[in-house]
Amino acid sequence: MNMEEMLAQAQQAAETIQKQMNDAQAKLDTLEVEGSAGGGLVKVRATARGRIIGVTIDESMMKPEEKQMVEDLVTAAFNDARDRDDRLSGEEMAKIQQGIGLPPGMKLPGM
Repeated sequence: MNMEEMLAQAQQAAETIQKQMNDAQAKLDTLEVEGSAGGGLVKVRATARGRIIGVTIDESMMKPEEKQMVEDLVTAAFNDARDRDDRLSGEEMAKIQQGIGLPPGMKLPGM
């Protein structure tokens, strides 16, 4: 195999990996996670890429004197959703790495 053929194969492999990465990113935007706080009084739904889809606050929390607590619970629920999205994203990217035959522990940039 000459150098030109090797470069062509390397380019093709890079294009395949890029397509798989793009497909994985698109898939992550369709997967949803939900974070919650306060025993479920506040819930945040997000995509596995971190885009917030919605916030649900139990009616019992809608009192002016509970404002600070609600703000804290929304923050906690958001962080819970982000933690879940990080785990789900990691699992999906690990599947992609296995699918392209990378040895365990080897990571491509952005994965």
